[in-house]
Amino acid sequence: MTARKFLYWTIFILILATAVFIYWKFIFTYSEGNRSGLLQKFSYKGAIFKTYEGELILSSIRSNQEVTLASEKFLFSVPDKALAEMLMKLEGTMVILHYREKNGSLPWRGETVYLVDSVTPAPEATPGP
Repeated sequence: MTARKFLYWTIFILILATAVFIYWKFIFTYSEGNRSGLLQKFSYKGAIFKTYEGELILSSIRSNQEVTLASEKFLFSVPDKALAEMLMKLEGTMVILHYREKNGSLPWRGETVYLVDSVTPAPEATPGP
């Protein structure tokens, strides 16, 4: 094998490995699902790249007065402007978010690896007997 042929194969393998890594890190969907909770915060922020970022409170234990006693925050990004405007109107309400989790984040796509692609207002909870 000549040195030139070896160099071509090395460059080809490096380009292929880089393409596979970029696909796995930023395009491949690791998981997807739904999260429901109180949409506590939603904002448009960033120093160089402005992105829509939100905070959902996932309640695990509630009291009799519908007050959350134990909770966890779910931080997410929204790449779609129309969906972001809908979420701004739903701030402070119970919602169900559908998200896709990526293996890495890109600065122009959002700060988190969780990208929300749809939202549904949560049905009103009916009180028990």
